[in-house]
Amino acid sequence: MTGYLTTHVLDTARGCPAEGLSITLYRVEGGTRTELAQMQTNADGRTDSPILPQGEFATGTYELEFDAGGYLRATGQTTEEPLFLDVVPIRFGISDPEAHYHVPLLLSPYGYSTYRGS
Repeated sequence: MTGYLTTHVLDTARGCPAEGLSITLYRVEGGTRTELAQMQTNADGRTDSPILPQGEFATGTYELEFDAGGYLRATGQTTEEPLFLDVVPIRFGISDPEAHYHVPLLLSPYGYSTYRGS
């Protein structure tokens, strides 16, 4: 298998990469989530290596969990409690074990979006 998984987090409220945001990857089977990796974004808003590298990449259902609340608090973008956005889960399927899957997150204190990138 040659596929792999990456992400990129952009802070749309500040117009810059979201540095220091914690991300956890889970494999989802039935009602069970199994943690596969934990990483943090670098100065470019990306992880230093693929979240799910070649060799560990397989078809199935996965979930990326972004610690948006920790990032928003650390950057001083919100003081309200509870936060409107705290943990942002994105559940997605991998059907092609040979492909590059890129799941970016565009984030602000009051909204987010994602898409299948390249």
